[in-house]
Amino acid sequence: MSTDWEPTYTVKLAQLLLLSTYWGMQIWVTFISSFVMDNHLNRHTYGFIQSRLVPFYLHLGSGCAFFNLTIYAIYHPSDMLTDRESFQIFILFVSVTVAAVNAQWFGQMTSEIMADMHLIEQSCGLGQDIGQSSNREAYAKLCETDIKYRHLSSRLWLYRLLSSLCNLCCIACNFCSLSYMAENLVTL
Repeated sequence: MSTDWEPTYTVKLAQLLLLSTYWGMQIWVTFISSFVMDNHLNRHTYGFIQSRLVPFYLHLGSGCAFFNLTIYAIYHPSDMLTDRESFQIFILFVSVTVAAVNAQWFGQMTSEIMADMHLIEQSCGLGQDIGQSSNREAYAKLCETDIKYRHLSSRLWLYRLLSSLCNLCCIACNFCSLSYMAENLVTL
């Protein structure tokens, strides 16, 4: 159950704005901008933009998740929680934790590895092709002949996978939070 005092309109609005901002960023960065940029920008320009955009997105997202959890926890003391409210606290906590790990570690490592790979690719005359799927043979050959590039490529794949899984986990958490909020709306 909630506290004896109800949150003000401003607090409710802040909670909704934080959650919807994070959700909108997740959908835009994950499903829209990545596909558009991949199909219209050369590999290095795409990588450069991603290396600037994604860390900002990850840090802003972890901030939104943190403030969402904080606002919710203030108005739902632990000794008065229902099972649904406890689950909501858990979901918000998972979102904060996973977003912070992604922002501080996986996202940062991905950007650093990508920058190192771009230097090697530039020295070999690669990176100006449009899309990730074009000229695969040249990149495969570079992986075969350059041990450092092969190592960086496998590390990049791992960190991108882990970062993507964290991102999908946060999207699922935000979907649960949005569903919970929708359940508790009195009216539109």
